[in-house]
Amino acid sequence: MSEPVLIAKPRLSQAEVVEQLYQPDKELLVDSPINSNEVIVDWEGPDDPDNPLNWSSARKTFIIAIVSAVTFNISLVPTIFAPGVPLLLSEFHSESPSLASFVVSAYVVPFAISPLVVAPLSELYGRNIVMNTANFAFLVFTIVCAVSNGIALFLVFRVFQGVAGCVPLVLGGGMIGDLVPPEKRGRALSGWQLGPLLGPVIGPVAGGYIAQNVGWRWLFWLVVILSGILTLLYLLIPETYHPTLLARKAARLQKEDGGRIYIAAGSTRSTARELLLRSIIRPMKMLIKSPIVLILSLQLAVVYGYVYILFTTFIFVFEDQYQFKAGAAGLSYLGLGVGFLIGLAGTGLTSDYIAKKEAEGGEIKPESRLAPLLLGVLLVPAGLIWYGWAAEYKVHWIVPIIGTSLIGTGTNLVWIPIQSYLIDAFTIYAASALAANTVVRSIFGVVLPLAGQPLYDKLGLGWGNTLLAFIALATAPLTWLIMKYGQRIRLHPRFQIDF
Repeated sequence: MSEPVLIAKPRLSQAEVVEQLYQPDKELLVDSPINSNEVIVDWEGPDDPDNPLNWSSARKTFIIAIVSAVTFNISLVPTIFAPGVPLLLSEFHSESPSLASFVVSAYVVPFAISPLVVAPLSELYGRNIVMNTANFAFLVFTIVCAVSNGIALFLVFRVFQGVAGCVPLVLGGGMIGDLVPPEKRGRALSGWQLGPLLGPVIGPVAGGYIAQNVGWRWLFWLVVILSGILTLLYLLIPETYHPTLLARKAARLQKEDGGRIYIAAGSTRSTARELLLRSIIRPMKMLIKSPIVLILSLQLAVVYGYVYILFTTFIFVFEDQYQFKAGAAGLSYLGLGVGFLIGLAGTGLTSDYIAKKEAEGGEIKPESRLAPLLLGVLLVPAGLIWYGWAAEYKVHWIVPIIGTSLIGTGTNLVWIPIQSYLIDAFTIYAASALAANTVVRSIFGVVLPLAGQPLYDKLGLGWGNTLLAFIALATAPLTWLIMKYGQRIRLHPRFQIDF
C-alpha cells in the first residue's frame, strides 16, 4: 500500500472538504490545521480501486439490483394490502371510510419523521449498519402485522413497519451518489427506481387475488417471505459511503503504525454528539434555507399525494362503477404501472444525454436534470381529468385506466428528475436532501388520501379529479422558474448552507 500524503492547507468548511471526496482528481484540503505527525488519509489517486466510484460495473449493478429489490418489497406494503382492507374491516367489525384509507396510508406516517434521523445516521455511521438494522426490523414488524388480532395492534405495528420501511427509500438515492459518477447517474437512478415504483402497482394486482382466495393475512406473509430472503442477501452488500470507508482505512493504518496520527479526509475535531446533532438538523436546514429544495419538495409532494389518493380509492371506484370483484379490481392499478414504466424509460434514456449536452466546461449542472419536469407537470393533470370524467360516466373500464397511465408517466417525469437534481446538487449529503424531500411528500401522502373519498362523494369523480388537476397545474410555472433561475438561486451566497 502506498504511503498516504501529508497535506496542510488553510481551514475550510466541512462541506467544502467532503465535497472533494467525490472529486478525486482535485487536491484534498482539510478543515483544520494539522501538525507534522498527522497524516490525512484519502483515496490514492483518481483510480483507487477501493473508491466505490471505481468498482466494477458488475459489482455496482449487483448492489443497485439488491437495493432496488429491497425497495420493491417495502413498496409493496402500502398497496398490496389495499384489496384486503374490506376483509380486515369486516373481521374487526368496522365500516369507517376514513379508517379504510388510514390502514393503507398509516404505513407512510413515519415517513414524515423517520428520514430526519435515518439519513443523518447513515452519513455519520455509514449506510450498511442503518440498512441492515432496518431490514431486520421491517421483517419483525411485518410478522406482527400478519398475526394481529385487533385493529389497534395492527395499526401500531403498521406504523412501526413504516419506520423501518422508509430507510431503503431514503438511502437508495444516496447510495447511487456513492457508486455512480454524475455523467451516468440518471440511468442508474432509473434502474433503482424500478423497485419503489413497480411495487405499489404489482402489489394490488397480486393482493386482489390473494385476499380473495386465502385472506388478508397472507398479504403480509408474502412480504415476510420476500423480506427474509432480501435481508439475508443484503448482508452481501459492502459499505459504499466514502467518509465511512476512509475512516475505516485511517483506523486500519493507525493500528499498523501507532507512531503517527491518521485522520480520514473530511473528518472534523467535533465530538460524536456534536456531529450527530449537526447531522439530524441538516435535512431541516435544507428545507428552511434552500428555496430550491423546498419548492421541488412541495411540487413532488402534490403528485405523490395524488398517487396515494388513487391507491386508496381505486378498489372502491372500480368495484362501485364497474362492479369489479376484489381480484379484478387489483388490475385497475396496471394503468399506473404502465405509465410508471414509460416515464422510467423516458428519463433513463434521456437524463444523462441532456445533462451531458448542457454541461458547461465538462461539468454537469443539476438544473439540466429537470427538463422532463416540463412534460410531467402537464401529463399529471391531463391524466386526472381523463380518468375522472371517464369513470364518472362509466365509459368502458379501459378508458379511465388509460387516463391513469398518463398520471403514471407524468409522476415519473416529476419524481426522477427531482431526485436526480437533489443527488447532483448535494452529492455527499444526498441522503439528507432526499430525507427532506421525503418528509414533505410523506405528509401529503398521509393527509391527502384521507380527503380523497370525501372529495369524490361531494363533487363526484369528474369534478373531484378536475379540482385536483387544477391544483397540480398551478405548480407548473414553478418548473419554468427553477429551470431558468435555479442555478442563480442555488449558488447565491444568501442560500448557502453550512453543513
